[in-house]
Amino acid sequence: MPGPQDQDIPTDGSSERIPSSVPGSESERIYDVDRLPHDPGKRMPISSYDVNDQDAVRRGFVAKGPCQTYAHAFPTKILSVKTKGGDAFVKAGFRNWRRYDALDKHMRSIKGVHRKAQEKFNLFLNPNASIVTSVVKQTKDEKRQYKARLTYSIQCIRLILRQGLASRGHDESEESLNKGNFLELLAWLAENNKEVWKVVLKNAPKNCQMTAHEIQSDIINCFAKATTNYIIEDIGADYYSILADESSDVSHKEQLALCLRYVDKEGRVCERFLGVVHVADTASLSLKKAIESLLMDHSLSLSQIRGQGYDGASNMKGEINGLKALIMTESPCAYYIHCFAHQLQLVLVAVAKGNADCGWFFDQVSILLSVIGVSCKRHEMIRGIRTQEILEALELGDIESGKGLNQEMGLSRPGDTRWGSHYKTVLHIVSMYSTILKVLIKLGKDRSHKDDWGKIHAVCEAIESFDFIFIAHLMLVILGYTDDLCQSLQRKEQDIVNAMSLVQVAKGRLQHMRDAGWEEFLQEKVTSFCMKHRIKVPDPNRKYRPFGRDKRFYFKQTNDDHFRREVYLGVIDTIHQELDNRFDKVNMQLLLCISAFNPINSFASYDKEQLMKLATFYPKEFSSTDLTRLSFQLDNFIDDMRLDGRFNDLKSLGELSVKLVETKKRLNYKMVYLLLKLVLLLPVATASVERVFSAMTFVKNKLRNRLDDQLLNDCLVTFIERDMFLKVTVLDVMKRFQNMADRLVKLNL
Repeated sequence: MPGPQDQDIPTDGSSERIPSSVPGSESERIYDVDRLPHDPGKRMPISSYDVNDQDAVRRGFVAKGPCQTYAHAFPTKILSVKTKGGDAFVKAGFRNWRRYDALDKHMRSIKGVHRKAQEKFNLFLNPNASIVTSVVKQTKDEKRQYKARLTYSIQCIRLILRQGLASRGHDESEESLNKGNFLELLAWLAENNKEVWKVVLKNAPKNCQMTAHEIQSDIINCFAKATTNYIIEDIGADYYSILADESSDVSHKEQLALCLRYVDKEGRVCERFLGVVHVADTASLSLKKAIESLLMDHSLSLSQIRGQGYDGASNMKGEINGLKALIMTESPCAYYIHCFAHQLQLVLVAVAKGNADCGWFFDQVSILLSVIGVSCKRHEMIRGIRTQEILEALELGDIESGKGLNQEMGLSRPGDTRWGSHYKTVLHIVSMYSTILKVLIKLGKDRSHKDDWGKIHAVCEAIESFDFIFIAHLMLVILGYTDDLCQSLQRKEQDIVNAMSLVQVAKGRLQHMRDAGWEEFLQEKVTSFCMKHRIKVPDPNRKYRPFGRDKRFYFKQTNDDHFRREVYLGVIDTIHQELDNRFDKVNMQLLLCISAFNPINSFASYDKEQLMKLATFYPKEFSSTDLTRLSFQLDNFIDDMRLDGRFNDLKSLGELSVKLVETKKRLNYKMVYLLLKLVLLLPVATASVERVFSAMTFVKNKLRNRLDDQLLNDCLVTFIERDMFLKVTVLDVMKRFQNMADRLVKLNL
């Protein structure tokens, strides 16, 4: 039988973790902390694991911590069934709730099972009591070197996670010139610091170098868990809202991203990323199970949800079997708000596809982009001509030079699901009109592009028509107003009252355009542009002849009738109607009540009756007795706010919340502040979730398309929530790392 000296010893540090048996053909450790169920009712008895894995499983559960869901609303019922002792806490479940002294008796018994279990738990956590420590003795110097190696590995991983980079390399052999970010960074650190060089890489024991892939993954997981713990601590036992959406990653796996919206201890509205979960399908029940599992893993309860924010997909907002309805069965006060930014995008798409002239315009834009964006050579032509035009304009003094001015522009194709993409495309076409025209003329004369002459000649003629110029400027003005609204809605701290007021501002601006903006738009924007670029302006009293379309499909009318009545007024009326239809929730009683909290102009919109009605939407928070107290507090509250000069210039509910915390007046008006927090929890847009998917394309790219789900989640948490990530100390990571599994070296931390 061969001895230890006859066996191959790994040289990458992989044996630092004491190995365990792996059942079946699975390569993943069965005691991986993230694979162990958090809910005690779903756990397998530890005795059912392999005897060599049982300690590892115990350490896994210790690392996960107790399953104590914050402020969960447990259902109550009267029990009269007599139960006996035994395995109540580990198998059947404790049911003797009518005996309130039963738990105290169980805990106080000196010879009881609880006391014995507590003693065994304390001994288990004591590193000096481990049999490994007794068999394998380390000197103080060996422990010091081990701690130093672990510290340097943690610091290297921290920098890599902060930048969202890959830690591993394609070839990590000794002959490789690029061993990956982690090993290269550790080697660079050793080259520039003698203390580091003494204990890492070649100067470290071959079985304890702390550089193995498994060690890297454990450290990354420790950082992610510690980051998430800071977020959970920030929420505490308070209420929160959820924002969720699903998207496929580069490996074509459907990922569900979940963000939480809550009010922190300083009264600020926060939206934090909690995690991503791989889902096999996008059915509402599957999404609900994924969300519930993710919340349970972090000791969060569905009963604490007070708001939901999704897009308008049927599996999300369905009244019967949608995710919204399933969540509301668990928490009836989790009111659903359709993402405002998504609704606004639907408005713009409806206009772009609903109006015949706008549809023709975007068809021409699509052809234009396919002609110009088909090759890098044509993009280079745009850059060259654009640069020459800017230089000539600078020489003539038509434009100014300076930091941030005259930046390079590109032409991107507008997408129905990309917020603000229509506005950006139209803006660049109008701004680069002369450049685009010169490129098309140059392509139309070049015989090497003869195959595309049909498209080039047609689109060149189209963009020189008055129809194209008129609709381009109309879309630019309308989309410009709505783009400001879209950008405002995507702010994390935006509240629903301010969002609805922004929608009303946009609608008011469109109404002003309809009533008194025609002459200014026609003369100062369209006509002046046509004169500058020598485009013929049709006589308003002449018969309208559609460009590039059959006149049989149009009524006999003058140019003035068509462009003013059908296009200008028609598009504005369509957008106005779509805004009314999409944002019809303004008529909901809930949002009408919320508007009475608005602090603008010294609480000019304050309405006590509406706020009392608002409190009735949350029966669990406001009982009949609480409503009476709230009524008295509201009277004192409004008088105090109007007398205190510090509250005169508030512009939003978020500012009101922060000011109440700063002045400690929230302690005087606890019921009012609770109502205010519930209002602030209502989500406005799912921009935070969309940003998660943007980060996911950066973290899990084509070169890292084999990232497993857990590692992807860990990398995203640390990359997105950087402010919380930077709070994590080396000691936090080291403690969790030691508790994750049996280590060859036991540190007293």
